[in-house]
Amino acid sequence: MSDTVLKDLYQVVRARKSSPQEGSYTCYLFDKGLDKILKKVGEECSETIIAAKNGVAEDTVGEVSDLIYHLMVMLCAQDIPLDDVLAELERRSEKIGNLKQMRVTDKET
Repeated sequence: MSDTVLKDLYQVVRARKSSPQEGSYTCYLFDKGLDKILKKVGEECSETIIAAKNGVAEDTVGEVSDLIYHLMVMLCAQDIPLDDVLAELERRSEKIGNLKQMRVTDKET
């Protein structure tokens, strides 16, 4: 798998937004608007949770893939660059290893 697969997917979704193609599911989502896109994100999120709870890795992978696709459509619908999300993830990765102190509670009192 290419390490640019997310960027490539984002570019395809952006291309569908700027140059609609008849019969494209992505174009259908853009045509229906943000409410429909958000509904699909919610559905895919729920399906991901159910698949993970059921413990079948193949199903979970499929649902996570669906969720990521619909998140890409949502980002494009709101003109949010994928690079902004990747930059935020990179920023957050710098916090790895910065563990929080656990609070100690006195159970005797």
